[in-house]
Amino acid sequence: MIETVVELAALRARISEWKREGLRVALVPTMGNLHAGHHSLVHLARQHADRVVASVFVNPTQFGPNEDYGQYPRTPEADAAGLDAAGCDLVWMPSVETMYPFGTDGTVKVVVPGVTAVLEGAHRPGHFDGVATVVTRLFNQVQPDVAVFGRKDYQQLAVIRYFVRELAFPIELLAAPILRETDGLAMSSRNQYLSPEERPRAAAIHGTLQAMREAVQDGMPPAVVEAQARDSLIAAGFHVDYAVLRTPALDEPGQGQQGGARVALIAARLGRTRLIDNLEFTI
Repeated sequence: MIETVVELAALRARISEWKREGLRVALVPTMGNLHAGHHSLVHLARQHADRVVASVFVNPTQFGPNEDYGQYPRTPEADAAGLDAAGCDLVWMPSVETMYPFGTDGTVKVVVPGVTAVLEGAHRPGHFDGVATVVTRLFNQVQPDVAVFGRKDYQQLAVIRYFVRELAFPIELLAAPILRETDGLAMSSRNQYLSPEERPRAAAIHGTLQAMREAVQDGMPPAVVEAQARDSLIAAGFHVDYAVLRTPALDEPGQGQQGGARVALIAARLGRTRLIDNLEFTI
């Protein structure tokens, strides 16, 4: 039976007990409202650790002033049940006051330069400061040997990799594959906001990513690929924040750069729902 902990002292006592037994501990950070994609992270963590901790915390510092922090779905009982079924040992459910004892305005922030300035960072100023700050706190609280993150939030993973290396955290990072619905739509808590009419149209994002990959591999210039992707999404009813090609470091491919790893990334709104997705490939 999974153990649910809400007090930091109790969390640290349990982690210390496991560490004294020589057990390897994995952390799966989440914001709750969990689905099969999150459960797959637990399955991956279980393969690399003796004990798995999942955090469930809706982090206020990564939401902008016009974003949906207050409306973000909170389903703690269902989350705990799903994590239990997935093989998680402990769920860490801190309050905002526990996570930020001096309040969100008085918190010490972790700010990652460079990689946070583009794409999501440009469209959601301050978002990655909140992500880096809360993940750093979770690392300090849980002291994991392994931490697992999904590849759907590609830039978030890049940010976390940056500060883990820069701050010398002794943590192994694992990136889990994107889990998709049968029509290719990436699993996301935000998919539930899609109306019945919007839901089948949302799969156009994955189809556009596949078309971008094929166009690049056929030798089409990146600028043309990006323009065609935007036009395709707009024609499908999306408001497009970006549809771009990047290297794994999120740099623009150099002029005439041949071969190597690439990632296509899309962020677009369908009605009131903002969706992100990506596709990694090589040329």
